[in-house]
Amino acid sequence: MLLGLSKIIGCPGSVVHFETDLDLSQMEFGGNTPLTEPVHAVGQVRNTAGVLVMTGELTTRLHGDCDRCAKPVERDFAVPLEAVLVTKSEDEDHDDTWTFELDGDKADLDEILTTAVVLNMDSKLLCDEDCKGLCSKCGADLNEGPCSCKHELDPRLAVLQKLLNK
Repeated sequence: MLLGLSKIIGCPGSVVHFETDLDLSQMEFGGNTPLTEPVHAVGQVRNTAGVLVMTGELTTRLHGDCDRCAKPVERDFAVPLEAVLVTKSEDEDHDDTWTFELDGDKADLDEILTTAVVLNMDSKLLCDEDCKGLCSKCGADLNEGPCSCKHELDPRLAVLQKLLNK
């Protein structure tokens, strides 16, 4: 979606509001597609002393399986949006992640919002920050308690174990 900004480019203090939904259901993160619901974006672009500043918030609900224990995960995802819109990028070698070039007098909302989601997505989808995962031997869920496996000592540390036994 292109957002027209011709009304505010030459008028410091002017504002253009936007509200849209973005479908990222086909986007993969670590082999999963957690964005099954649309990403809702609401915000504004303000001309602040000749600089176009975009602010807003992106919200959706993530769906998937925990990367540690494989339990189903469903949780809210909300990230703030802050970006600077420029008519021409001066230094192409040192592009800032949060600076976007206008296409004439329009901003490509899909590109900006997709970038914001990707850069704010966690590398792992977890059911809980303290998820203990599964036992690598028996597959027991360690969040429900310890398993009955006897954990073998790393053979490289066997010499140290002998010292503790003395």
